[in-house]
Amino acid sequence: MALTGRAALVAALGSLPVGILAPSWAGMLAVNVPLALAILGDYALAAPVRTLQFTRSGDTSVRLDDTAAVQLTVTNPSRRRLRAQLRDAWPPSSWYSEAEQASSRHEFAVPGGERRRLTTILRPSRRGDRVADRVTVRSLGPLGLAARQGYHRVPWTVRVLPPFTSRKHLPSRLARLRELDGRTSVLTRGEGTEFDSLRAYVPGDDTRSIDWRATARQSTVAVRTWRPERDRHILVVLDTGRTSAARVGDVPRLDAAMDATLLLAALATRAGDRVNLIAYDRRVRAQVQCRTAGGNVLPALVSSLATLEPALVETDARGLSTTALASAPHRSLIVLLTSLDAAPVEEGLLPALPQLTRRHTVLVAAVADPHIQAMAGSRGTVDAVYEAAAGAQAQAQRRRTADQLRHHGVTVVDAAPNDLAPALADAYLTLKASGRL
Repeated sequence: MALTGRAALVAALGSLPVGILAPSWAGMLAVNVPLALAILGDYALAAPVRTLQFTRSGDTSVRLDDTAAVQLTVTNPSRRRLRAQLRDAWPPSSWYSEAEQASSRHEFAVPGGERRRLTTILRPSRRGDRVADRVTVRSLGPLGLAARQGYHRVPWTVRVLPPFTSRKHLPSRLARLRELDGRTSVLTRGEGTEFDSLRAYVPGDDTRSIDWRATARQSTVAVRTWRPERDRHILVVLDTGRTSAARVGDVPRLDAAMDATLLLAALATRAGDRVNLIAYDRRVRAQVQCRTAGGNVLPALVSSLATLEPALVETDARGLSTTALASAPHRSLIVLLTSLDAAPVEEGLLPALPQLTRRHTVLVAAVADPHIQAMAGSRGTVDAVYEAAAGAQAQAQRRRTADQLRHHGVTVVDAAPNDLAPALADAYLTLKASGRL
């Protein structure tokens, strides 16, 4: 049994005149006994809670920062009218604020034998699975003095997907890809590794592209045109170790790396390449494989990345290298999204690079902190001078680390969180145009 605020108010209003005019046990009993009987009667007439039936429907996935609507259908199988207050409990991260969380509380009435549909609006603040907790119902009596209370388990899961904010850069990169791939009127000459077609020679063409057999069969000189090779293998390796948990501005490094991965995957699949993914620190945290060239692997990537979280451990670089080699039996572009911190790179990644670069093209992408650049430019006060020295030292260290990677034949992309995805896409297109894939 649960007493309502109305019962407390009636008890207070009834006891006040008795306490002032005729303070005695008889007077108190004269007020409280009828009230107690009214409360018991109200409780007995309230619709039962245990027999209520619940079903759910609605959204099962939502992008971060978007809203999801989950419907809860309440069926009242009893003959009594149900006047109820309901709380549909979800994890706190299902909303950004307490004001939005108010959408999980409902007041409603259901006549006997009927049903009502209630809608809870979620706006999750974190990626991952949001699992519904119990549904608590308080069934009020006709007088509103007492209520029956109980809860039901009504399972439902909403998967919160990465926002993929970098998709706004996709049209411009696809336009460049079409130009490289020979699907526009501008045909790139002398680049690519896959034969496309024959055309007549014009002054300025590379003489090495002349097809002498075709020329012998006709009266004009024929020239081969080329396009970037399709059906290449791309392996994206996400470092989920402790360095990926660091926040750069308002964005964790891992989330920025995920956004860059999605843009690269969307672009590469349009180019006819196969994109696979491994998330690794000391073991494989997630793995996605594309079975066919140009297959739409993006939905599988988004779903797999949604539940991925950083592990507060040091990444095993040798294990990462071994896993990458095992996952890439053919010559591939291996894109490693990690940090450029000196110690992890020099002690872990550099010794493992020869195994990777011997068979594959390697690209390392890292999230740069714009605050370090701002520190390096600080002026005016004593504290600013020290900040400038620290920022300059951090920048110089990152440049040395990047130069060490380039010395081993690795392409390096080092950009701020919002710039990492387009910079990585540009690096992929450059490698594709140069025939290094």
